[in-house]
Amino acid sequence: MDISFKFNPEIMIGAETVSMAGTIAKRYGTRIMIAADRKLDSQTVNRLKEILKDSGLDAIVFDGIEENASADMADKIVELALAGQCDAIIGFGGVKAQIISRMAAIMASEKISSFELLDGKTCQGKFFPFIAIPTEGTDAFTSSEFFLAVDPRNNLIRSVLSPHNLYASIIIDCNLITILSDSASAAYIFESLFSAVEAYCSSKSNFLSDVLLEKAVSLYAKLLKKSAGETTAETFAQAGILLSIGSSVSSPGLGTALAAAINARCGVPKQQCSAALFPVIAERLANARPEKMAKVAALLGAAKAATPADAAKTAVEAVRKSMAALNVKTDLKEHNISLDRLTAAAEEIRRLDLTANSPWTVPEEEVFNILKQIL
Repeated sequence: MDISFKFNPEIMIGAETVSMAGTIAKRYGTRIMIAADRKLDSQTVNRLKEILKDSGLDAIVFDGIEENASADMADKIVELALAGQCDAIIGFGGVKAQIISRMAAIMASEKISSFELLDGKTCQGKFFPFIAIPTEGTDAFTSSEFFLAVDPRNNLIRSVLSPHNLYASIIIDCNLITILSDSASAAYIFESLFSAVEAYCSSKSNFLSDVLLEKAVSLYAKLLKKSAGETTAETFAQAGILLSIGSSVSSPGLGTALAAAINARCGVPKQQCSAALFPVIAERLANARPEKMAKVAALLGAAKAATPADAAKTAVEAVRKSMAALNVKTDLKEHNISLDRLTAAAEEIRRLDLTANSPWTVPEEEVFNILKQIL
């Protein structure tokens, strides 16, 4: 199998790495747009602004990206960045903040709107250098040539093409990882583990993605075996980078896209959607890729089995047991979501290229069967 792999941003992982933001940003200009997550406290945002100032840079801050923000918020960031004559954009915050600021970096140079980007218009090689400072770790799409965004016109998921050299740098400061201090941190870890397992079993997987994703799975398994108080942000950050690069060499999966679609359509937190989908998708992966899922079982510390098929089933059992032990819910019944509400979302997901990379055939009824199991 041929492998095409382009990945060139500078990646920094560790404690207090955010202090290097000014040194990195000044390579790209003198005025920097900070697109920040509203969940971040003002002291944290002001600290980044002062770091840039100490490097001789002017910073303009937009700190209004909320968890339920729609993609058209990128238009506001672009407008402010252009009015302030900014040279680069820093995305500072969780996954939603990273998606919207990433869109803004693509849109700004050629002044295209968020709707034009969502409708498939691409930049012609011009974009703002993008510096990511994620506070929830990296996800399956960070290093990919595309990512998923919500179209506010209909609350459906759209695939957005991303220039391979858009990222100037990814700065992961372990002291800024916020989700691991949350009582629901296990759900975030399961969400990332789910993405890693799907990409590992993708029909696009190869020896390089296997190496990266096996290590990611083992690190997530290590985190799940510890209590929330012992969970280390550094391990989570390292696993996230392995996940994002491994997924870019392979492909994110159907379940990862479905979780994003349910979140967009119904407002259910994405980590809850992923947790509900994980065992259901894992059962199908065990049948489609038993050798791969047998390896997952071993990485999760499941009991040995006589055959790969039997071992693959123990991986599903290990996921369910671990979820039960950590009180992570495995369905969305409490949200009373109608299947009719997700019909258009399911149809849109089936059109995505990543669905074609599923290791099993995904007819229309298959998506609905999966949804029925969790609703």
